Amino acid sequence: MRLVTFTRKNSNLSEIGARIITRDGLFILPFSDVSNLKGVLNFPLDMKSFLRSGDGVMDQAKEWVSQAITSSSQLLIDAATVNYMPPITDADKFLCVGKNYRTHLAELQRTNLIKEIPQEPTCFVKLNSCLVGHNAKVTKPKAIVRLDYEPELVFVIGKRALGVKGKDAMNYVAGVTILNDLTCRDLQLREVASGSRFWTAKNVPGFGPLGPEIITIDEIVNVYDLWMTCSVNGEERMRVNTKDQIWKISDILEHFSRFIPIEAGDMFSTGAPGGVAVGKENADDLFLKPGDVVECSIEGISTLTTTIVDEMQ
Repeated sequence: MRLVTFTRKNSNLSEIGARIITRDGLFILPFSDVSNLKGVLNFPLDMKSFLRSGDGVMDQAKEWVSQAITSSSQLLIDAATVNYMPPITDADKFLCVGKNYRTHLAELQRTNLIKEIPQEPTCFVKLNSCLVGHNAKVTKPKAIVRLDYEPELVFVIGKRALGVKGKDAMNYVAGVTILNDLTCRDLQLREVASGSRFWTAKNVPGFGPLGPEIITIDEIVNVYDLWMTCSVNGEERMRVNTKDQIWKISDILEHFSRFIPIEAGDMFSTGAPGGVAVGKENADDLFLKPGDVVECSIEGISTLTTTIVDEMQ
């Protein structure tokens, strides 16, 4: 199932539903419409509440999706008419693991963006205030010269996790989504020099495109064998397999749940693959500019699209 958070045309009301592909195209099934039609009381209205409601609510939604596909439900909305929001807009914790792909680690070492190789998972916090959805237009401030792209696989937690052992980690994962962890390299270099943890460089408003959907984990054959790609204006800039990750979700969830409860709706981004602009000799030609269209993908599964615009637009 593909879970989305969206607003309808000419509405600011946030809703949740499922993205469905039929013979007739791409549609959204709004869960609020289905629950009203079927007389289901108190169905969750936001994604965090939906995930925290447990397996029963998840199974109910999957049944509705199956029925909508087979019956060509009149409740389906043309996906082209909605505005996508980040699948989860209000996570209590969005933890981003850094230095987690061997290829990217080599880039960071070459460009002096790291001082030492971590011996265990490390992370920074991605703020909700910087998140935007699929098809968003992200403003590039004129003061930022070197804006870089970073496609990342994100794990969405489906139930409370505390003291989890690595072998059980996948039992706590609801699904995956995509983050384009847009990074201001200008700020990052200064923050590395000062010993900061990259907060500002990663949390400028708009620098967190997320989505377009949460793909439930039952639709992913092997999370450790996925191709993450990034294209700019149709030109592929990177293509790296998740098997290149140093710390798997089993390591990450065990590490961070040792003392802190990880709740349903919390997210872990698992780091940028190798191939970012800053790691290439012609980096100045590759940094993002107004007008660039960036597509970050889990190849063959889902694509997150972002357009960079000038701050005057």
